[in-house]
Amino acid sequence: MGKTLAVSPLAPASFPDLPVIDGVRFATTAAGVRYQGRTDVMLAELAPGSTVAGAFTRSATRAAPVLDCQAKIGGASDAGAAILVNSGNANAFTGRGGVTAVEAITAAVAEVCDIPQSRVFTSSTGVIGEPLPHDRITAVLSDLKDQLSPDSISEAAKAIMTTDTFPKGARAEMEIEGKTVSIAGIAKGSGMIAPDMATMLVYIFTDAVVSQPALQAMLSKHTDSTFNCITVDSDTSTSDTLIMAATGASGVDVSENDTFSKALHDLMLNLAHQVVQDGEGATKFVEITVTGAATDTDAKTHALAIANSPLIKTAIAGQDPNWGRVVMAVGKSGAAADRDRLSIRFGDIEVAKDGWRSPNYSEDDAAAHMKGQNIVIGVDVGLGDGKATVWTCDLTHGYIDINADYRS
Repeated sequence: MGKTLAVSPLAPASFPDLPVIDGVRFATTAAGVRYQGRTDVMLAELAPGSTVAGAFTRSATRAAPVLDCQAKIGGASDAGAAILVNSGNANAFTGRGGVTAVEAITAAVAEVCDIPQSRVFTSSTGVIGEPLPHDRITAVLSDLKDQLSPDSISEAAKAIMTTDTFPKGARAEMEIEGKTVSIAGIAKGSGMIAPDMATMLVYIFTDAVVSQPALQAMLSKHTDSTFNCITVDSDTSTSDTLIMAATGASGVDVSENDTFSKALHDLMLNLAHQVVQDGEGATKFVEITVTGAATDTDAKTHALAIANSPLIKTAIAGQDPNWGRVVMAVGKSGAAADRDRLSIRFGDIEVAKDGWRSPNYSEDDAAAHMKGQNIVIGVDVGLGDGKATVWTCDLTHGYIDINADYRS
């Protein structure tokens, strides 16, 4: 998997200019965990007093780093903290050896950064089932410590990539109580994306003051409407991890501030969209909104059934407005539906209404919508007030090309 992939046609024009977050420093290096000639380890050092929250995959085969982070999140401490991430090897399905690797890495980071081991959080992403050569990581920690810089977050975004074709970042700044509060976030993810909290890692940093319980509540709430509403291939990773840290350096307490909460939600949604836009082999970004469902939960079930259907995703790739496949997906989802109340739109074009093809339907208009890079599918179930929106991408031969020889 050392080959260079063409940048996704859906990629943003450039990496954003992320604000420096006081109280966080970053460093990266090439440790040779799996890749040669590129950075593959990232260290983020957090100032004393930083609060840390997280959300993680619910996979029954969670990786050792995930289990370790879950055990530590929520612990109270005034000490500093650190996040260590490696790419190329997921340290998943590695048995006792995986636990040993996490112990070795967290102990070494704790010593180098002079912090408690309970405040070291690690993530690994890449191939499953191969022992993590953790000695290659611990061997470079002193160099990482010496290179720590507050303005190296863009390099951190590159170091955590696997099959990603571009680094992902998002920013937010706002005035609260006459002071500027900043948020910066980075993410990686391209395939094995169907979060249940994708292979997805996300790290968000803010200089706001936020109590740990408030930070966790905010993060969990917004995860449900952002990262848990995207899918590339319906596969939930063993390693999905979202960690957010608040350093408090701005002195502004936003534990109950709606402006900050909305800005955080928008930043998380931005990163979630970028993950989909970098879906392996993707050429189209797809938004699916379901309304009129019996409940919001039913609406999301219908929406994900549409988003995860290989038949629908390949039709989108082929620019075919095959709305019959949408009917199929709603019917198979398991959520409540009534054939004779179902209506479907592609963009602004009504293709089906009340269980039948719309009398105003134009195949040419629908086909024209499918030629765009941004596809919108709307479905009204006609049963209630439930609604949900999810985002996905098309399914092309590029996805097969990447994953057929992922380990080679």
